Amino acid sequence: MKLLIVLCAVLASAFAASLSTNEPIPIVKQEQEVNFDGSYRSSYETGNGISASEQGALKNAGNPETEANEVSGSFTYTGDDGVVYTIQYIANENGFQPQGAHLPVGPTPPPIPEAIQRSLEYNAAHPEPEEPRRKL
Repeated sequence: MKLLIVLCAVLASAFAASLSTNEPIPIVKQEQEVNFDGSYRSSYETGNGISASEQGALKNAGNPETEANEVSGSFTYTGDDGVVYTIQYIANENGFQPQGAHLPVGPTPPPIPEAIQRSLEYNAAHPEPEEPRRKL
């Protein structure tokens, strides 16, 4: 019986090893540019089809009221489903704003789980009485 267990463990290890490779993925192209004004450009491509590019600069420099960093870029990769995904984005004082054919348009929050929704409705219908404030 012990021999069978050891044999199964060895076969499972061999099968798992054949599924994964430990070979490094090469970077086939990489460019970086940083300018004296703080603006920059960066891009890279890897041997497995991943690519990314980004550029950024300081917007409204010298005006503390409206000064903000603004970054834009994109990245592309192949998902586990074999589909090539591309995301373009802007990140600025309004937050991270991704766009892609596979992403929903506009801010679409995930649905609220049913149990949480029931709890919120119950709490709204049964508010707790406020306790009088204590003086410190």
